[in-house]
Amino acid sequence: VNIPKTKKSYCKDKNCRKHTMHKVTQYKTGKASLYAQGKRRYDFKQKGYGGQTKPIFHKKAKTTKKIVLRLQCQQCKSVSQHPIKRCKHFEIGGDKKGKSASLY
Repeated sequence: VNIPKTKKSYCKDKNCRKHTMHKVTQYKTGKASLYAQGKRRYDFKQKGYGGQTKPIFHKKAKTTKKIVLRLQCQQCKSVSQHPIKRCKHFEIGGDKKGKSASLY
């Protein structure tokens, strides 16, 4: 999937509320915090003797992840997210496919 670097999209911000140009980037998961409740609970449970206390997931079935676009309004700088379908190959601002390439 090839997506342009800018896209005209609706901005939900209370200052805009209209279609404006948005800068497109790919969403990436942030670094996991050591102080999140689940991580604190897991670390406390893992302490001491007794081995692995919670199941570790091994049966991975999916080969792709759903792509999430991060759209930043160029007027008010508010950010919205737009999930698209699964794909193995994804790029932003790549070369456009010409008419002749799609015929054969």
